[in-house]
Amino acid sequence: MTELPRLGGNSDQQAGYRTPPHNSETEQALLGAILVNNEAMHRVAGFLRPEHFFEAVHGRIFDAALKLIERGQIADPNTLKNFFEYDGALTDIGGAQYLARLAASAVTVINAADYGRTIHDLHVRRELIRLGEDAVNAAYDCQADVLAADLVEENEQNLFKLAEEGQYDGGFQAFSQCQTSAVESMEKAYKREALTSGVATGLHDLDQLLGGLHASDLIVMAGRPGMGKTALATNVAFEAANARRLAARESGESDPVDGAVVGFFSLEMSAEQLVTRILSEQTQIPSERLRRGKFDETEFRKVAKAAVGLSRLPFFIDDTPALSIAALRTRARRLKRTHKLSLIVVDYLQLLRPAGRSNPDRRVQELGEITQGLKALAKDLDLPVLALSQLSRAVEQREDKRPQLADLRESGAIEQDADVVMFIFREEYYLRSSEPVQRTEETDDKFEQRYEKWSSRFKEVENLADIIVAKQRHGPTGSVHLQFNRETTKFQNFASQYSHAESSYSAKDDPPF
Repeated sequence: MTELPRLGGNSDQQAGYRTPPHNSETEQALLGAILVNNEAMHRVAGFLRPEHFFEAVHGRIFDAALKLIERGQIADPNTLKNFFEYDGALTDIGGAQYLARLAASAVTVINAADYGRTIHDLHVRRELIRLGEDAVNAAYDCQADVLAADLVEENEQNLFKLAEEGQYDGGFQAFSQCQTSAVESMEKAYKREALTSGVATGLHDLDQLLGGLHASDLIVMAGRPGMGKTALATNVAFEAANARRLAARESGESDPVDGAVVGFFSLEMSAEQLVTRILSEQTQIPSERLRRGKFDETEFRKVAKAAVGLSRLPFFIDDTPALSIAALRTRARRLKRTHKLSLIVVDYLQLLRPAGRSNPDRRVQELGEITQGLKALAKDLDLPVLALSQLSRAVEQREDKRPQLADLRESGAIEQDADVVMFIFREEYYLRSSEPVQRTEETDDKFEQRYEKWSSRFKEVENLADIIVAKQRHGPTGSVHLQFNRETTKFQNFASQYSHAESSYSAKDDPPF
């Protein structure tokens, strides 16, 4: 093998200066393999990029070869020569003759992927060093408007980003491998008590329609203020955490069987208010009385007992206001790593900030960035993300107040990115605020007839709620009835277990893809 000139040197290292980790010989060997047999490029092009090379000239050679091969041309010392005719860096190490010597030092194509991974790994190490130096410099640079907690969050975010870029596995999977995963998921659903393939909500009719909350899905739950979005989200989150059950494996580790470890991002309510709601739901004591301390000793003991039970649940609350989507991703990944997070709830979507500086004129684009970020997070962490959303006031201007997909506030990106979109609708809410009042010159008989009609309808829908599934990629659309207790803000299964979910897709249904 022809000996190539050594780029760089070790004199600095002998003097106490540590050279960033690199291996010029490996870079030379891989480039030589590509120049001899372009098939080597196909083995590394999926994860290796020009900037991963330590020697800048090697990165330029790799980039030029990649461009030729992508155009269906041959990349060898002769075809690359014209690319570097006036490249001073290549001239310094031998010019076009250096390309020929690279080809002479080639490794076999079989080893190309291993050499590529080595180059990639050394690049990640150098980036890790750079991040560490940046973190140290930022910590020394004390600025009044920058908190230490912000620096920690930024560094953690940069590390996670580097971890994502550092993955060179991926690409196509054989159908047999995908099939195995799908069958395993079906087997788990078959063995579960709730007979759902996803996280059960505890609401039987809704679980039957959705099959639970599926991993990697973005589920959007929308409604007008007063419909009970937060109440339903806390109900679902509590049931998932309360149902958490593990099964031991022979290795001594354990696998989740039911339920979920819940991360609840409450951007609207404080953690204390959220806990008060859950305690109210579990003790059946109105939340209004709990907040004011209006309960007797027996009820206090009931609250204390419920609090002890709740303290054992895998339920984590983050009530940081105006949280950015980048910070949410960072905290979710941290909880996934430390406590095996398996369900995220966001209350609510419009209160999240984009990664950069917010701009009211770009609100639609920003909301699209947020929904894309939540969907990417669901896929990345392989868990369901349940995000609450406001609806536009257009609902209030219609005679029929039942919400539609077009009512999603501020952006069609929500409908586009979400795997499931469901609405909460309580007719009782609107009827309660429209109780008839006798009009001027209206006779008593006319008013009584009108009031009786209103009263009859109000009794039919009192304490009832409809969950309308308007979009579902994996199954049918439809709606289910739930019972709702206004005092304790608790949703429960409808007493008659009646459901009018659509049994199959029709032409008006959303397509499954």
